[in-house]
Parts: sequence; C-alpha cells; structure tokens
Amino acid sequence: MPEVSYLTLKGEKLGNGVNDSDIAFTEYIIEIQPGIRYQPHPALAKNIQGDYKYHQLDKAQIEAATSLNDFKATGSRELTAEDYVYQIKRLAHPKIQSPIAEIMKNYIVGFDDYSKQVKDKAKTAIRDLPIEGATALNRYQYRIRIKGKYPQFIYWLAMPFFSPMPWEADVFYSQKGLADKNITLDWFPIGTGPYLMAENNPNRRMILLKNPLFHVESYPTEGEPEDAQKGLLVDAGKQLPFIDKVVFMLEKETIPYWTKFLQGYYDASGIASDSFDQAIQFTGSGDVALTPTMLEKGIQLQTSVATSSFYMGFNMLDAIVGGTTEQARKLRQAIAIAVDYEEYISIFTNGRGVAAQGILPPGIYGFDDKTGINPYVYEWLNGKAAAPVGKAQRKKIDAARQLMTEAGYAGGIDPKTKEALILYFDTTTTSIDDRPRMNWYRKQFEKLGIKLVIRGTDYNRFQEKMRTGNAQIFVWGWNADYPDPENFFFLLYGANSKVQHGGENAANYHNPEFDRLFEQMRNMNNSEQRYRIIQQMQEIVRHDAPWVFGYHPKNFSLFHGWYKNIKPNLMANNLLKYTRINTADRAEKRRQWNKPVFWPLVLGSAVFVLMLIPAINTYRRRVRKSIQ
Repeated sequence: MPEVSYLTLKGEKLGNGVNDSDIAFTEYIIEIQPGIRYQPHPALAKNIQGDYKYHQLDKAQIEAATSLNDFKATGSRELTAEDYVYQIKRLAHPKIQSPIAEIMKNYIVGFDDYSKQVKDKAKTAIRDLPIEGATALNRYQYRIRIKGKYPQFIYWLAMPFFSPMPWEADVFYSQKGLADKNITLDWFPIGTGPYLMAENNPNRRMILLKNPLFHVESYPTEGEPEDAQKGLLVDAGKQLPFIDKVVFMLEKETIPYWTKFLQGYYDASGIASDSFDQAIQFTGSGDVALTPTMLEKGIQLQTSVATSSFYMGFNMLDAIVGGTTEQARKLRQAIAIAVDYEEYISIFTNGRGVAAQGILPPGIYGFDDKTGINPYVYEWLNGKAAAPVGKAQRKKIDAARQLMTEAGYAGGIDPKTKEALILYFDTTTTSIDDRPRMNWYRKQFEKLGIKLVIRGTDYNRFQEKMRTGNAQIFVWGWNADYPDPENFFFLLYGANSKVQHGGENAANYHNPEFDRLFEQMRNMNNSEQRYRIIQQMQEIVRHDAPWVFGYHPKNFSLFHGWYKNIKPNLMANNLLKYTRINTADRAEKRRQWNKPVFWPLVLGSAVFVLMLIPAINTYRRRVRKSIQ
C-alpha cells in the first residue's frame, strides 16, 4: 500500500492525530514491483540498431496496414515509475479529454497549471515537461502530492485512469493515418496485465490471449471463513492466470445465445427476461433458487446486490414538491409510501432488486442492514425493532393519504384549483416498450388522487431541463465510483446543486445541517464516529425526502459447473485472471448434451416416402392409360 504523509504549507511532515484543518497537503509515495514487463507490442519493437522500429512509419507502411497485427515485430520493456507519472501528465492534457481531469484539478498539486501549460502542445511533447504534483523518485518509486486531505484519492489510484502508460505508445499511435484504420490506443490498448487484446471486432467477437510476459502472481492462499468450504482455495498458491484464451462473442438475439449456453458453448450467461422463469424459481420464503433443469445440468447461480441506486427525485426548487415547508415534506413522504418499489421490482425486474431504505446501497461503509430502515416509509413487522431489513413492511396507503391530508391535499385535491393535484414527471423513456412502466407510475400517484402527467423528451432536452431547474419529478440513478459513502452522499450536498453549481445534486437539495455533517464526514477515516455521522445523515434525508429511495439492482449470473473460482466483487475488474475452466468436464458435457438426434430425420424420410407412394401410383396409372 502507498506510504501516506500529511504536510504543512511549508512541506513539513505532520504527526498522527492532527486536525484536518492543519493538513495543507497529503503525499503518497508508491513503490512498484521490479521485473514487471509490458506485453509484446509493436510500439515497443526495436531494430538491430536499438531504434524503435515503427515510430516513423512511411506512407506506404500506413496504407498497407489494416490492423495492429500487420506490424509483425513486437517488443517489450520493464514497467517503471516514470510510466505512472507520464499517465498523470496525459490526464492533464486537454486533448486527451479525460473525464476526471476536472476532478483532479481540485486535488493534484499543479495539475491545473500543467493543463494550461500543455494545451497547445502535442501529446507526445509532454514527456520531459515536469508536473509539480507527480514525480518519479527513482526507477520503482513515485510521489503524488494532493491538496489537503482526501482519503478517497487512494480509490482513484486503483482505477484505470491511473494505469501506467509507456510514452512509446503515444508516439506510435499518434502517427497520421493510423487512426483512420482504427489502429488506436482505444482499440488496441497496451498494459502489463495477464491478458492482451489479440482481436477487437465489437460487431462480432473480441479475443484476449494470455500475456506471455506476465509477471509472477499467485492465487490467494487465504480468504474469508467460508471461502475454503466453497472450494475457492483449491488453487491456492498456483500461478496466474489459468486460462490461455478468452473469447467474447456478440449474439444479437437472446434466444440463440441462451440455447448455446444451455448446450455448453458459452461458459457463463446473464438471464434475459424471456429466460428467467426457465432458470430461476422463488421459494416459499421469497428466496431465489435454480430450477430443476438448471440443477440437473450442474449450473451455478451467483447473485449480488449492485453498489448502485435508482431513485425518484424531486426538484427541491419547485414551488409544489420542493422546499423545506411541512406541507411539501409531507407531500413527498406520502408519495414515497405510495410508489411501491417492491411491486416495481417484481413486475419490471423479475425480482432482481432490493428496495432502498436510504441513500447507501449494500457493500458501502455505513450501510446498516439490521435496523437501518426508513421509518417514514416502512415499519417493522410485529414491532420487532431488532429485525433485519427483510422484515420491514411498507406502510399502508392509508398512512400516505393521511399525510396528504396534513399537507393540505385531502383526497389528492389541490385547494387552489379544487381539482386533482397535477404533478409532472420528466423522462427520456418515450418508446412503446416503456409505456407499461409509465402507466405503472401513473397508477402509483392515482392511489393518492394525484394526476401524474408524463413529459417525455429526448436526452439533450431532459438534461437542459435538469440544468435549468425546469423538471419537477424525475428518475435517475448512480453507480459507485469507489466503495465510500462520500461517493453517494455528495449527490445531495448543497454545494453540488445541479442548477446553482452544475454538480451532481440533481434534486438541488440543501440542508445546512446535512451539509455540515457531510463536510465533517467526507474526509474522515472509517471509524465509529464516522459511522454515527453517516446514520445522522441518513436520518436527515429520510425525513426531508428529497428522493423516493427506489431500489438497488440485483445481479444474477449463471455459470456452468466447470467454471471455477467464482466470487462476486462489484468494485473489481480483474476477476478473469482467477478464473479456471475444467476443460475436460466441459468437453464431456458438450458431448452429452449435443449428441446427434437421428430419429427426426428418419421420421421425416419415412413420411416423405409415404407421401411419394400415391404420386408414384398415379404416375403409373397415367402411363398405362397412355399405352392403351
């Protein structure tokens, strides 16, 4: 792990236990393992003289090339700390258009100044231009300095944005004419990982091959208590990766894809709605299980709740549903009870979801699955306050109607117009397939006597409404960037208001106490104090109800029995290197499941012969008559 130090404005190191306000900079010193090499790649190929072979291609060479594979010579070199620093420089270059550049300007020292310095320079000209906040200390160590304290920065370092990049790749791919043939870094990346891209045709297939230069890395020798029992430590200590070749095929129709999976020609599969009942059944207690057909084939089911949230948001700047008045708050709470997301999950996602009790999904620090229900929408069954969330029950619609009365909308009637209260739902879902979903939303509001008007529009117009605050009610979602509660609570932080500041607070929610707690919590290390603050923040947003907390999607994946080492990790992208396939078992199962079936052919032939006999007899009679 990186060595982390806190510094004063003068660059002096601070000891432990200092106040966050005293920290001017945080310094990360990262040490990499010697001996790691890049995969074989034409950008690193050299000639006998030691010069790069393909860094000065002539016109004829470029015209003759149709794919990266046409450059037959490849080379490699050792990964160095300078490659990580070079990538940070690339992030700052405006021509790269990195989606995190604006965020990093707020943190990495000198990042913004460097971006301005290189904006008119070629991407290949930044190698020797230093950047203040990132420095290679030696061949295997580099330092990053950021402003203030930001513990979540360590998560950014683990993302693809900060992957090392050899400068040779930029020089090679920047040659004029290669991009016209899709010979680009986007299309053929270069790295040090267990696999390399051998074929990239997204309209047909993509092929990964084992990197012959992958450094020595072993399968874990220890895990969680249940891992050994599940067979996840059978390969402990063995060298990674296990698979030599990985093929991703594009199937444009779900039925052929599903059929091929059942025949054993695909190792893993998701579950489309059309195939759900064939694969999954629900037990009496509401749990999911595989059907007998799937169990007979030895298929494995893996489920996991995604670190994502889908929610219905209220524009807090709106005169009716927004604001901090008791009238508006009770209206929002009534709607939160009426919009039955348990029903939504059952109808539209085949039960693949968990109703949300707050802003945090499972798997994020601070999520409470024991007592952390939303008391304004749910109540405990039998009054058991210590029951798990699964025992929580949505309040009866009468409770919502009572809130409507208290809000001044008895029976859903607007006192100003003496008619049904009209609310507007802005959405980009305008196709025929989306009509059942929109009708469902209308029916939820009808329970309260509210008339919901659907305002469908294209995505650009929808975004414009959100930016200007002209939307009233909307549905949106968020996927975790990193496993920290800050990455969800910032969606309701006042300084991130969509209308006022152009941030991700689409509801334009502002509560001074929530903002104060957020600022206190955001940069804290995980601790009992941080946990308590998180629960306070959950309580505030549950009470104010700027969102109808919708649901967290649940992922369902199927794997054949020969697919080994399955363990969900929703924040990791490197699971493939741990996967092992029992190829002998797969071949045997394919043989059993795909034996030639001859009886339809025999039966068809017999029917054809029987149908042919009358025709032959008719022909003979005609011949005899003509002879007579």
